Amino acid sequence: MLTLTSAQLDAWIAALVFPLARILALTATAPVFANAGVPRRIRLLVGLAIGIAVIPSLAPPPAIAPASGAGLLVLAQQIVIGVAMGLTMRAVFAAIDVAGELIGLQMGLSFAVFFDPQSAGESGALAEFLALLAALIFLALNGHLMVLAGLSASFDLLPVGPEQAPLPAFELLVRWAAVIFTAGVLLSLPLIAALLVTNIALGVLTRAAPQLNLFAVGFPVTMAVGFGALLLALPLAAPVLETLFGQGLDAMQALVRAAASR
Repeated sequence: MLTLTSAQLDAWIAALVFPLARILALTATAPVFANAGVPRRIRLLVGLAIGIAVIPSLAPPPAIAPASGAGLLVLAQQIVIGVAMGLTMRAVFAAIDVAGELIGLQMGLSFAVFFDPQSAGESGALAEFLALLAALIFLALNGHLMVLAGLSASFDLLPVGPEQAPLPAFELLVRWAAVIFTAGVLLSLPLIAALLVTNIALGVLTRAAPQLNLFAVGFPVTMAVGFGALLLALPLAAPVLETLFGQGLDAMQALVRAAASR
């Protein structure tokens, strides 16, 4: 007759629940995986499928009852680790959104707002276009597989345990969040420079011919120059975004190494 003790049952539950908490936390925050346009059941099934593939290769977790205070603390720790890893890559896409908003603002397209399926909110048309383009390039470069590889490697560097992650890991995450503004400005800088030159030229033209209606002429010219500069910049977008995605993956690994250093 097969008998199960409470210790064995707790060990089986812990071996499933603790790693799955980190996996689901990452898939709930990482780009592409956390797309709000995908139903929650599908995202949950994707997380469970990843867990089924990853958990058998992991080392057995410590003998901690999941329902105990220490078990709940470990569960919360795994959720924090997964969320931090997902937010590290999310910052890269946030930088692309910032670049799109800045370019759209300079082109006069800030009033063109559409529904964003990734954030389940409203965003500028140009920012939405750049976000979709970045997501396609991310998938074409197998970025989602690299994120999963980093997730699997995190269990080797930072196994499930009662130890708390040190503060340098969270400091690294906060410093990495600065990429939202720095990379966003750098990505939009060429188009902003072209639009700035266009606005200066329109100002000089208006000064030379005061009877010229700046609002009737400036808006089409600014949009035409903006779309022309964007058309010229699109062939160069893939290498730049590839570098940015690589920096995001490196930051995610550095975050795990910082959390593993004790």
